[in-house]
Amino acid sequence: MAKKKASSRKAAPRRKAARRPKSAARKRAPAKQAAPAVRLGMITHTELCSTDPAATQAWCAKVLGWKFAEPVPTPTGPYRMWRFANNTGGGIRSINPPEMPGSVPYCEVKDIRATYDRALSAGAREAVPPMALPGGMGWIAIVGAPGGLTIGFWAPK
Repeated sequence: MAKKKASSRKAAPRRKAARRPKSAARKRAPAKQAAPAVRLGMITHTELCSTDPAATQAWCAKVLGWKFAEPVPTPTGPYRMWRFANNTGGGIRSINPPEMPGSVPYCEVKDIRATYDRALSAGAREAVPPMALPGGMGWIAIVGAPGGLTIGFWAPK
């Protein structure tokens, strides 16, 4: 095998690239955020309906370690929300008589109106028709499912 002959030429020194001043830097368009994927049918919010929401909140914080945001004012009283690390959570509100204390699970859906209509045609009773949540937080609807239980739906738009 033949050996390579070492080059007698020296490499030219590398030049540093000229930097543009920051003001002349090319502006990038902000990245488009993809809409979050809807987790179809997953229970992502649970609403606790209580005769004493403040007492229920204090109990959940003490016993379960839930952390609550500042209550959100609503026409029926403060809505007390908590959030878990997996981006699910819920809220505590006053009961709306003749409603009894309990809980309402909210399942994510893609289309609030279509799901609500499908639920009614499958035998559910009307409870709360589709309505927008304040602050652009999506849409909700609630039905009475066969067997007497209440189920809510949530959609991002």
